[in-house]
Amino acid sequence: MHGYLPDEEHVRRHSLDLDSPAFTAVLRRLRPIGQTLVFGVIEAHAGRYFNAAVVVARGALLGVYRKTHLMPGESVFDAGDAYPAFAMQGVTFGINICSDTQFAEAASAVAAQGARLLLVPAQNVMRWDAARRWKDEHHRIRAVRARETGMWLVSADVTGERDEHRIGYGPTSVINPRGEVVAQVPLQTTGIVIADVC
Repeated sequence: MHGYLPDEEHVRRHSLDLDSPAFTAVLRRLRPIGQTLVFGVIEAHAGRYFNAAVVVARGALLGVYRKTHLMPGESVFDAGDAYPAFAMQGVTFGINICSDTQFAEAASAVAAQGARLLLVPAQNVMRWDAARRWKDEHHRIRAVRARETGMWLVSADVTGERDEHRIGYGPTSVINPRGEVVAQVPLQTTGIVIADVC
């Protein structure tokens, strides 16, 4: 919701307490939307900051997941310590954020609760050389998590150039429990994918 910039000034300025009037106003604006929404926020809670994703349905906050495996450049955040699962319309799902997928225990903690679906919001904007090396690795790592857990995995990733030094290739995609990509937005393209998850 605020963009992702793990800079202390940016985090302090744009963070939201999920119990605040400001976030209540956001929820009020989301009431007319019928779909369940999962989106990233910079969460402020008890004097700490979290790289978080919220689950919202019809303007109601159903819960929050706080990223558990922080990268070296994310020292402004505190790590989360829980893997909540959510049940919506007969589907149980959980969330891993970005580099959480590099750690098997993050996905397995969601699967252990009976989840059939893992949602992965990500922001893989990197320096050009690193981005080129990693652009295919994201699918490989996510496919391993899908096969290990037997869950579907749906990722939403950013794409495009941030500046002359950084680029994001994506991918936004759907991976089945066998680790096969069944739908994908082409790299460096904005868009959505739709797939039946069974």
